[in-house]
Amino acid sequence: MNKIIFTFTIFLILIGFGNYSFAFTTTENPVVVFETNLGNLVIELFPEDATKHVMNFLSLSDTGIDGISYYDNTLFHRIIEGFMIQAGDPNTISGEPNTWGMGGPDERLDAEFNSIKHNRGIVSMARGGDVNSAGSQFFIVHQDSPHLDGKYTAFGRLASEESFQTLDKIAAVTTGTNDRPIDPEQVRIIKTTIIPTSSVLGYIPFVDPDRTGSPTTKSTGNQTFENQELGISFSVPEGWLLQQPDKNATPGAPDVAAVGPKIDGVNPVISLTIKNVGDKTIDDLITEKNDILDEAVYLNKLEILSQEKIKTNVYQTEAVGNFEIKDEIVLIQFLEVMILSEQKSYTFAYSNTLNNFNNEVPKFKESLDSFKISSQENSIIKTSETSTEEGGGCLIATATYGSEMANEVQQLRELRDNQLLQTESGTAFMGMFNDVYYSF
Repeated sequence: MNKIIFTFTIFLILIGFGNYSFAFTTTENPVVVFETNLGNLVIELFPEDATKHVMNFLSLSDTGIDGISYYDNTLFHRIIEGFMIQAGDPNTISGEPNTWGMGGPDERLDAEFNSIKHNRGIVSMARGGDVNSAGSQFFIVHQDSPHLDGKYTAFGRLASEESFQTLDKIAAVTTGTNDRPIDPEQVRIIKTTIIPTSSVLGYIPFVDPDRTGSPTTKSTGNQTFENQELGISFSVPEGWLLQQPDKNATPGAPDVAAVGPKIDGVNPVISLTIKNVGDKTIDDLITEKNDILDEAVYLNKLEILSQEKIKTNVYQTEAVGNFEIKDEIVLIQFLEVMILSEQKSYTFAYSNTLNNFNNEVPKFKESLDSFKISSQENSIIKTSETSTEEGGGCLIATATYGSEMANEVQQLRELRDNQLLQTESGTAFMGMFNDVYYSF
């Protein structure tokens, strides 16, 4: 494929974007240059593969009539050496560090997934759990990360030798909590400019980026888990890894746990716990649950956000608990749905860090809505008459994360090989899960 040659011929036409407006000037084959304290990053764009993302990135990069780009003074706020560096959040200009990674314009972009591989130097758009939630934040791949292919919108590449040197320097800075730089001034974008390719010093000639070689298909977002012994089935988020702990070896563990990739030091988890409860009513189970919760609240370990009976046999609780990881207090939010059916309780629970909780709630709701008991034809929770689930049989999720994620991937491999609970990291994982959730 030949490189597309494109020219902006829009003069003084203001494009509204949040609280900013931008005026494009005529630039043939434009590249975006970020000036940082550690060097320049020159980004060449792929308009054929991600037209809307390229236009959005250029509009945010343009200095417009006030001479200030949306990206000026923002930070590379999330840095994981051997994986990627992330920037583009306006909260990093003057906001509290705990808000970094949460900001951006009000407008959101629909995904433009393509066949470009997420190799070293590729620029791609960050997003939340909703694939159509990209705004201003982007990341630059430090080392090849094939697990991202087809799941994030790749829209550009680093286009100069200096850019790769700068990428390595930024990736090597010292980081702390949530992969944030200890010294933010090292990684601040001082100035953003748009210049023609012909003006780039040390320009690396364009070649078509490596591609997956297979058509890009839209992710279904889930896969089906079915267990005849437990008598249940439900959908599992695509790429999450399923673990069926040995409950004899690990008392209090769930019957099934679906574990997502670690973010900010914590894995999001969707779990299902099944108990025989005999002739107990849903009110009996609620009373027992609240007795445990009251003790946790009294000890300042838990804050109840909401409790409600959403159906005659279904009780939902949402809470925030605190516990210690590596000498740091981390807030974990929980959403638990307890279902009573045929003398058994089925407890679905979702847990994640407070900051990242909302990102995966839609996946939890998909799993919950799809939940079926073998003896019953329809979903327990879903109110519609038809089910969206397809397929059947027993499917155990396999790893979809590349080896470049170091500690995260090692844990996922241990999960995949059913070895997690026998490792040091696995002990810590289940210890955290049990201490917090099963006191909840």
